[in-house]
Amino acid sequence: MSRTTFFEVRVLNGKTKEHLCFLDKVEPYSTIGDIKSLFHKSYPHWYPARQALSLDPKDKSLRDEDILQNLPVGTTATMYFRDLGPQIGWTMVFLAECIGPLLTYLLFYFRVPYIYSHRYALTSSPHQVVRLACACHTCHYMKKLIETIFVHRFSHGTMPLRMIVRNCSYYWGCSAWLAYYINHPLYTPPSYGELQVNYALFIFMMCELGNFSIHMTLNNLRAEGSRCRRFPAPTKNPFTWLFFFVSCPNYTYEVGAWMSFSIMTQCLPVALYTLLGFLQMAIWAKGKHKAYSREFKDYPSVRMAIIPLVL
Repeated sequence: MSRTTFFEVRVLNGKTKEHLCFLDKVEPYSTIGDIKSLFHKSYPHWYPARQALSLDPKDKSLRDEDILQNLPVGTTATMYFRDLGPQIGWTMVFLAECIGPLLTYLLFYFRVPYIYSHRYALTSSPHQVVRLACACHTCHYMKKLIETIFVHRFSHGTMPLRMIVRNCSYYWGCSAWLAYYINHPLYTPPSYGELQVNYALFIFMMCELGNFSIHMTLNNLRAEGSRCRRFPAPTKNPFTWLFFFVSCPNYTYEVGAWMSFSIMTQCLPVALYTLLGFLQMAIWAKGKHKAYSREFKDYPSVRMAIIPLVL
């Protein structure tokens, strides 16, 4: 029988090079995640999600799934630790980013005191489009909350607490910005009246259904606990046929929903917010598209990232 060769792992502070921990008799098949758990026993305040380990202070952090014996190290490995700061799970991140805009918008819709002139406090708009806009905005974020709780499968990854403050400031602030103008007492309805509103409402509903369908398809792509990876493909649901043309149709539908909301309300701040959202989602979509193309050799070449045949 062959003897198992154990590893020794020395952990140093990435900034000061101070010795922090020495791990003896580490299994060769141990992952970086396992090493983080062992390190956590010595330093309970640095939980695994807060740790970043690398083989050199200037290198990228090692992934949790990396296996010790596959790394370019000898039986005595030196790793450098970096504190990522307080972390928060992705589920809580999404919940915080969705609940804020939902409630913020309603404050303006009900015209709580001190937002507009005191004579408009707790009054309601006479325009039907304002009520429809509130219903659409509320349904959009309620859908996001439901998906966060019941549909999305998040990795064990986390986000630094300081980042969620920045993200929430953006989403909550933009929601207040849109709501202020849409629910303003001096707001004027769209130029083409009910025709414009109804067409935009129909497109909004189709895009929301499409977005939900894509999220369900992505959820069913891989069985829970399975390591087998496949790229997303169209199903019998017509809303998923957009997968024939783009890698991230969920972003395509999301942009479509906000574009229709812009048309429905004919509000410049909504259009600007839609543009900002599109630019960010285009960056995310291009990143995912490149990742799919690298990982799967049979990935369809006709697909673009977010806009069919264009981008």
